[in-house]
Amino acid sequence: MTLDPVHVDTIAYLASAIADGVDDADHDDLAGTAWSEWLDPLREDGRVVLEGLGDHELRQTPVEDAALAERPFETSRGVDSGTLNPTSFKNGLVLDVAQAAMGAEPTDLDLHRARSIVVTVHANDATVFFPDVPDGWMPYDDGNSERRVLKVPRSRRFADEMVHELALSLAESHHARKHLERGEVSDLLVLDGPLYPKRLLNWATRDRELREVAHGETVQEAVRTYVRLVESCIERGVPVLGFVKNPTSGFITRTLDRKGVEAPWPDDAALFTRLLERRPDGERDDDAITFTSWLRSRGGSDAPLASDGDALGVDRDLDPAGYEVTYMHLYEPREDVLFKVEAPAAFTSDPETRDRLTRQVISEVAAEAGPPTPVAKADELARIGVGEKEALRGKFEERFGAEHLRTYDDVRWEKTE
Repeated sequence: MTLDPVHVDTIAYLASAIADGVDDADHDDLAGTAWSEWLDPLREDGRVVLEGLGDHELRQTPVEDAALAERPFETSRGVDSGTLNPTSFKNGLVLDVAQAAMGAEPTDLDLHRARSIVVTVHANDATVFFPDVPDGWMPYDDGNSERRVLKVPRSRRFADEMVHELALSLAESHHARKHLERGEVSDLLVLDGPLYPKRLLNWATRDRELREVAHGETVQEAVRTYVRLVESCIERGVPVLGFVKNPTSGFITRTLDRKGVEAPWPDDAALFTRLLERRPDGERDDDAITFTSWLRSRGGSDAPLASDGDALGVDRDLDPAGYEVTYMHLYEPREDVLFKVEAPAAFTSDPETRDRLTRQVISEVAAEAGPPTPVAKADELARIGVGEKEALRGKFEERFGAEHLRTYDDVRWEKTE
């Protein structure tokens, strides 16, 4: 034990001193005002960046009723990517590995077997090239899976971020699009994460070096794959959702701050949690799923895919308004967590489709007390375990003839296992 009771008591005392200076009794009223008066629409520099779709309201449904309700979509498919995590080697290379998998409900073992694997590699030495690495995607496992190696743009400062985000995004979007266009997704497609690769899109507004990369071919390819995936879904009439398990956006709260509203919430998730959590008698009620109506977003990381956005230079073949991000938030009270569900406006602009998507997601979350079943299956299939990560690093060391760079954290955590 690293903290003796006297230290625990001291920390509790300090927490009490902090709590004495915080009075959040009016935060509920402020959250309600934000929802009812400022978010439909929300403007920034005269431009509408957020507005409601249909009725602008907060809703709830009993957990048991929702879990047992008939679901509008008979089958659904989920897609997720798991990664090795960025790894540096003593020969100067930095790489990551992502594998994407598709989960099916009902279960489809052949579909579960397939993988899309991407190895992203960064080399600071401009003379490094890989003559034996084929360009583009290559089949393996009797054609059930595909693999690819991608050399990312050079950047000493952002090498880890680049290999990680590009591997994740390319593996997931390629896997989803491949199986969709093979006709293996007929009713509903759910991505584990946002509808578009938001971290890549955010590079366009960050450091100058990242802005240049964001408008380069490597990032454009990843964004283009997501755009083509959405187009294919629209053309086939197969709705696509992005199920965000850990929403982190702060766009609304930042915008309110710039408008002179002193928003007390650290990010948008805290605002929506405040709106949707029910504590009529001080204790949290957990007998109902609460959720918002749908919102159309054209700001922050959603701006590039707005109808007046540039999509980082990627052409859109359909009506640009149909690609716009729309979303709803839902709160799962038994686990005290907030989720965000995204979909292209091409689907949610239709009230009937919007209602079907809402009922599907609410029913699945109510039944699972967490993400929809196909997303949970995809997450399990795509995850790269601790032992597998060590084995992969060992394979790379063997092939490179160079060890990976260890830190003291590697030693410390090994000793505690």
